[in-house]
Amino acid sequence: MKTMLILMLPLLLFSKSSFITPAEYASQLYKNPRGIGCQNCHGEHGEGRIVARYMHKKEKMIFEGPAINTLEFKEFYKALNERKSAMPRYFLTDKEIKALYFYLHKDDKKKDEKKKPNKDVKK
Repeated sequence: MKTMLILMLPLLLFSKSSFITPAEYASQLYKNPRGIGCQNCHGEHGEGRIVARYMHKKEKMIFEGPAINTLEFKEFYKALNERKSAMPRYFLTDKEIKALYFYLHKDDKKKDEKKKPNKDVKK
C-alpha cells in the first residue's frame, strides 16, 4: 500500500500540467517551506540531525531534530499538524504535506529492491 501511495502521489499532486516536476517541487518545499528548511533540523533526507550542543546548568545538552523519513504517512501528517515546542508551525496544505512525504520516501522502492534476494544468483 505504501509503495502504491508513493508511486501514485506524483500523479495526484500534479494532474495538471506544471513547469516543474513533482520531485523538484517536493525538494524545494523540503528545503524552504516557509523560510526555515526542514533539512536544517531533520537532515538532508529526513534522517535526523543534531542541531546544537550547549550547556544548561553545567550539564551538556543536545538539541536534535528527530528522524522523519521512517514515519508512516498518518504519523507524518499528524506530527506536522500538532504544536511542538521547538518545531516551527508552517501551516502546510494537504498537498504540501503529501509532497514532503513523497520527497522523504522517493527512494523507498529502490531500498526495498536492494533488500530482496536476487533470484538469478545460483547458490
